Amino acid sequence: MSRRAVPCVLSGVLALMALACPQALAEETGRPVYEGAGGDPRISVSQPESTSQASGGYVRSIEPSLGPLGDPFGLRPVLKARGIEYSLTYIAETLGNPVGGLRQGAIVEDRLNLRLNLDLQRLAGWDGATVHANAYFIHGTGLSRYYVGNLLATSVIEALPASRLYVLWLDQQLFDGKLGLRIGQQAADTEFFVSQTATLFVNSTFGWPAITGLDLPSGGPAYPLASPAIRAKYVPGNGFSLQAGLYDGDPAGANRPGDDPEAQRLDRTGTNFRTRDPALVVAEATYAFNTQEGSKELPGDVTLGGWQHFGRFESLRIDNTGLPLADPNSTGIGRPLRGNAGIYAIYDQTLYRETGKDDEGLGFFVRAAWSPTRSSLVSAYLDTGLAYKGLFEGRDDDTVGISLAYARLSDDARRSDIDTIILTGTAMPRRRAETVIEATYQAVVVPGFTVQPDVQLILHPGGGIANPRDPEGRRVRNAAVLGLRATVQY
Repeated sequence: MSRRAVPCVLSGVLALMALACPQALAEETGRPVYEGAGGDPRISVSQPESTSQASGGYVRSIEPSLGPLGDPFGLRPVLKARGIEYSLTYIAETLGNPVGGLRQGAIVEDRLNLRLNLDLQRLAGWDGATVHANAYFIHGTGLSRYYVGNLLATSVIEALPASRLYVLWLDQQLFDGKLGLRIGQQAADTEFFVSQTATLFVNSTFGWPAITGLDLPSGGPAYPLASPAIRAKYVPGNGFSLQAGLYDGDPAGANRPGDDPEAQRLDRTGTNFRTRDPALVVAEATYAFNTQEGSKELPGDVTLGGWQHFGRFESLRIDNTGLPLADPNSTGIGRPLRGNAGIYAIYDQTLYRETGKDDEGLGFFVRAAWSPTRSSLVSAYLDTGLAYKGLFEGRDDDTVGISLAYARLSDDARRSDIDTIILTGTAMPRRRAETVIEATYQAVVVPGFTVQPDVQLILHPGGGIANPRDPEGRRVRNAAVLGLRATVQY
């Protein structure tokens, strides 16, 4: 076994011992109790029973439904008393595109998510400190990568097969929980740019949006990659919270020259722990309203945020001598550009709450982002959607939703296509934007076990690229994606 594999194996063994349950831990340590995705107070009545998104959220375990098999050795209460809590999430799904895309096909993929939470107050008398680890075991083939050819991946769990460490950090709570400092390997998609209502949906862009996933090196510190970071979160009260994270700006080193630019292959185990790349800073401010217990007004929150990457990028249109990259005399090396930046806004709102219920009703979300830097592939992004939990009589825990996401390609990306047409005489489509529309229904079989049929319509896959399999070079056709997901939480 190689030395590089040892940390991953050790993290997997630890993860098999335990998976965090931060809500229960918070209740018993006296720190604030968070039930919402992204580690914030829960404001969405339609946040689903289970989610594949890294931001997590309000969940239940299947353990009570398993009877004596739920905890056959009685380890959970013993470990919990010593400050160790564990659980896991297993997701299996099948997706297919009977219409459109690069070619028609179907895939099966699955992911096992293992987490560990250690309360250092109980274990070592260290007040307010927690250690958290998270590992993924990923299998299967991605539908977007091999069949659809779109930018907004059809599933948030799509990734190359691997057993990898995801995050490993130490969190210290100070000033009665008002200030939290976190250091270690972290992922921005667990806390930043999060909509609680959007956690229902299967398409990856409703987790870590495409504008950051496509503009930042290696996709940014987001599933399935994370990077060393320091994060500070301040919660002064009255619904306000401020947080900022300083991350190594290239989780896998995909910007460096090499034989294999695929980020996930450059960091196969999640243990590269890169610390010498230019930094990425992400910051946001949130105001949550009507979250007090017993409030008759409908809860919601508003978030403003942004990111700045301090590294060097290559132009999408001009080479390092000033010629268009499409020019036959071009060097093929993009002009160096400094930095990548963007701003975003989120509005998450409960529109209707069923009488006498605090977790049933209709929720709405909208997220918008803009990146003015010339290094960006996607310059503008918008997603929105509705979700209703408990819509049907007798199905109080089921959640149904519909959503839309739109990613507009930058001017330089679009102009590079025009350059190619003019300078080479090649007839080809011009890229513009990609849109996804998704409808889904998550049915709770028993608490902790859900089944979720899903339908997606992908408009202009790849932004409207030519299909390399089409001899006439026509655009990749709009794709219809049908899927079924099963999730077990323990």
